[in-house]
Amino acid sequence: FIADPLVKGAIATNADYARSGYDKGHMAPAADMKWSQKAMEDCFYFTNICPQDKRLNSGAWGKLEAKCRQWAKKYGSLVIVCGPILTDEMPDAIGPDRVPVPQRFFKVVLARDANPPMAIGFIMNNGRVEGGMQQAAVTVDEVERVTGFDFFSALPEDIENKVESTCRFGKW
Repeated sequence: FIADPLVKGAIATNADYARSGYDKGHMAPAADMKWSQKAMEDCFYFTNICPQDKRLNSGAWGKLEAKCRQWAKKYGSLVIVCGPILTDEMPDAIGPDRVPVPQRFFKVVLARDANPPMAIGFIMNNGRVEGGMQQAAVTVDEVERVTGFDFFSALPEDIENKVESTCRFGKW
């Protein structure tokens, strides 16, 4: 884990995570970067890392990462966007640099090449996720409402509206 050379100013360090009780949670998982040595190295920049409770990182979040790899094999390429929910207050911080600890994380997944195209969203608390990833599944519209982001606006509007308004975990 190293500082991103493109970021100027303060950034998290290994010292911030030492004895913090939090994992260095990858947003773009290392297991997805095996296609390139550079991609693998880049995914260990602290700009790709957030403080995650071990119960999330090795629990529902880790299972969702593995499920996304299965979906990519099934549907071809996926568009995946994830990160901390920055609209929440973050009262906790770790380390000498006072790295904020997110209370929740999101992930949205779009299978644009599926027939028909489909998308799904997830919102997970930074801890044990009761009911696992299936219970955390929501519409992309809900993730947009919570985060303030507009994820798939480049899609034709009728497709965007349809895929973002449905949450059918069982169809995936």
